[in-house]
Amino acid sequence: MTIRPELTAGTSSKPQVGRFSRAALGRAGRAALLATGRAPVPDAIEPIVQAHRIHHPQADLALLSRAYRTAEASHRGQTRKSGEPFITHPLAVTMILAQLGADTTTLVASLLHDTVEDTEVTLAQVAEDFGPEVAYLVDGVTKLEKVDFGAAAEPETFRKMLVATGDDVRVMVIKLADRLHNMRTIRHMKPASRVRIAKVTRDVLIPLAERLGIQVVKAELEDIVFATLHPEEHERTGAVAAAHEAEPDELLQPFAAALARQLAEAGIAATVTVRARHHVSLHRVLLRRAAMTGPDGRPKTLLPADFGRVLVVVEENADCYAVLGELHTCWTPLPGEFKDFVAAPKFNLYQSLHTAVALAGGEVVEVLVRTRRMHRVAETGVVALGDPHQASGAAATEAATETDPEDRTDPARPGWLSRFLEWQQEAPDPDAFWSALTADLSDDREITAVTETGDTLQLPAGASCVDAAYLLGEQTGHRCIGARVNGRLVALSTPLRDGDVLAVLTDQGGEASGPAPEWLEYVRTPAARLAIERWLADPPASAPAVETGPPAEQPAPAGPPPAVRGAWPVAVPGHPGASVRLARCCTPVPPDRVTGFLIRGGAVAVHRTDCPSGEEMRRAGREPLEPDWIPGAGPARGFRATLVAEALNRPRLLADLTAAISAEGVSISSAEVEPPRQLRVRHSYTLELPAAETLPAVMRAMLRVSGVYDVYRPGTTAERNGDDSVTAGVRPSWGIHGRPAAFTGSSSVR
Repeated sequence: MTIRPELTAGTSSKPQVGRFSRAALGRAGRAALLATGRAPVPDAIEPIVQAHRIHHPQADLALLSRAYRTAEASHRGQTRKSGEPFITHPLAVTMILAQLGADTTTLVASLLHDTVEDTEVTLAQVAEDFGPEVAYLVDGVTKLEKVDFGAAAEPETFRKMLVATGDDVRVMVIKLADRLHNMRTIRHMKPASRVRIAKVTRDVLIPLAERLGIQVVKAELEDIVFATLHPEEHERTGAVAAAHEAEPDELLQPFAAALARQLAEAGIAATVTVRARHHVSLHRVLLRRAAMTGPDGRPKTLLPADFGRVLVVVEENADCYAVLGELHTCWTPLPGEFKDFVAAPKFNLYQSLHTAVALAGGEVVEVLVRTRRMHRVAETGVVALGDPHQASGAAATEAATETDPEDRTDPARPGWLSRFLEWQQEAPDPDAFWSALTADLSDDREITAVTETGDTLQLPAGASCVDAAYLLGEQTGHRCIGARVNGRLVALSTPLRDGDVLAVLTDQGGEASGPAPEWLEYVRTPAARLAIERWLADPPASAPAVETGPPAEQPAPAGPPPAVRGAWPVAVPGHPGASVRLARCCTPVPPDRVTGFLIRGGAVAVHRTDCPSGEEMRRAGREPLEPDWIPGAGPARGFRATLVAEALNRPRLLADLTAAISAEGVSISSAEVEPPRQLRVRHSYTLELPAAETLPAVMRAMLRVSGVYDVYRPGTTAERNGDDSVTAGVRPSWGIHGRPAAFTGSSSVR
């Protein structure tokens, strides 16, 4: 916004310079400024004021001027490594923020950001003179003393800044501007210091700039780090870019002009420009081309379209898709190159339509389409959202006016920052914190998974089901035994993809089984890694060992009376004295409903009424009998029963199941384990029961084993048809998303 003095009615517009002395002109100028209602500002911050007024015409310049005077007086006599007065640094940092569009409070804090750290000014004085909000921002970017923290000073300083950023993102915005100016003047540092600072910038500050969406800062930091750490490659890339700029653009500019004409004919108001790639982006393209070979077997060289992309800026969201329609109608779109970040913004607030089209000569051009507001957010990220604490006033009104009702960005705390604030508390060791932080920032992509109950999970790209389990809660992670993704059981190591529907299966019986050491090989999130490492280093007290027999202080449970033991367990009306054989295909046990059939030798074979073998004998014309169970009677070796356990495959499952069975005082006659299918496994056990009443207790004990989700008796028609009415009736002992699943059905056996 340009401020011009208005002419007074009845005066001449012709300047009358000769009529006034220089002193008079100076007084007149100050009077004119006072007449406009604006107090004069120091000359040193006039460029900052001009840049600031572009974004905030009603800014409080008096507060800005007072902050400059305080900073200048505090830093007076101090110099930088370059020999310049130290005040040039806070001025440069504030200028960067003013150009980004930061609010006045941020600029005030920026001017003062080194006063508490490097001068006699205290934080209490800053709070008293400029308010608690400015003091909070200054404190957030103030480094911790090496005298107090030693080698841990830098990691703990970043921890402090990030925690403060969780309450006010402007803390990190000031830090990024501070680092940008320091990187611009890094040539004055010693070589070893240059390399150290550049590596920290590469590993931490650049990823943070990406996550906050401040692309203009990120791009410049990348180029300076590239030049510092890889000067030869930077020079080579710069030479390639300079050679291209020296030649006339016969591809991108003509295409941009043709696209602008096409949009004008379609009645779409748009600005079409060519965006040149910065050095690091161009270097990445060079590496990709070098890895590819052409028809002659040689590495491919850069194409004219590799040096930039075409940017289309429109007014409204709907215009973005209108531009896309014109592009795909007039030129050939490349399959798989279209990405809609308007409907689904990136985690760092970025919104644009991405596409690529092929021209008549076969060249491929990348095109970005966005609104003006999207463009501001794409360039300056969270800075474009304004003061996060502004709830009223002109700034709030202006922000509300600019808000697009279809905008899907979230100006609140970003998901990655929320995750950080959770796991950083679990990393008291500075080295562990620093390693976890750099690992968490190593990938700038995120995915969104949805639980089957509708919860949304924000995870880094490549995160596994274990990461999702620990994101739902530490106990959920410790108890997870499997996962279901898009309706199918998968291994816990399975990496999740954007849009997956997830259910975490957890063991709900007894103590948590705990994580396995191999989980550390595929977890991506620091919170999961720290929780697993903590559990493995100091596992909670394990559950008491399972006894395989009756307690020593108690007598073994007595069986049926000796007079009854060994007698036929059933009586067959009309066939007194006939020998009875309990069929092994369905292993009937009291109080099952049974039927009998005469077999060779005058014996009676007893089957469960829904046994398939009994049905076949009935269809073959054999007359069924109606035997009755004799209370208290049983075979000499007890009843035989076959049970099938369905479970998620895991180590030690067989050992845990046999231990659970033996703990009930039951002998295992035989066991069979089928090969796993889709991570599921089926175990079949033939048991010798000391009494019929033992069967329900054994089935419940097997269900309590971690990973077992069903126990039933096989060999019935209903079971073959998939009817659960003849199973144990107790549903799986796992929950979904860490929530206990209630038992349904009856625990009795039918």
